[in-house]
Amino acid sequence: MSDRIFGGIVLTVSFLMMWATTLIEESFIQDPLGPKAFPLVIAAVMALAAVALMIKPDANPEWPDLRKMAELVATVGVLVAYAQLLPVVGFVVATMFVTAFLCWRLGASARQSVQGGVLIALGVYALFQHVLGLNLARGPWGF
Repeated sequence: MSDRIFGGIVLTVSFLMMWATTLIEESFIQDPLGPKAFPLVIAAVMALAAVALMIKPDANPEWPDLRKMAELVATVGVLVAYAQLLPVVGFVVATMFVTAFLCWRLGASARQSVQGGVLIALGVYALFQHVLGLNLARGPWGF
């Protein structure tokens, strides 16, 4: 029963995403797909997965214990903080911190997490900014 409840929640969120996507304003100069295409595809995949979960739920679902649930809540909190800090401190700095945290949660040591955070943030920044020519959030230091 818990899978069906979770599927219903995910289906509701996907419909809310679809509705919110319709509120995105389009400019007269844009790519052929427009800014609505990616969120609509993600919402559609979410809806399909939710319906599949509701039609064929797991016979004996195992939910994480309290410790794992707290880790998941902390990770969601870090990702929300990332979204809030991105325009304030810029892409590179915000991505360094969130990537280091995620590396640490996936089992890396503190040193490996910091190294991974720095290298991944700089690598993604170089790829998007210089190779693909996309603008990323700039912080007070210009990157």
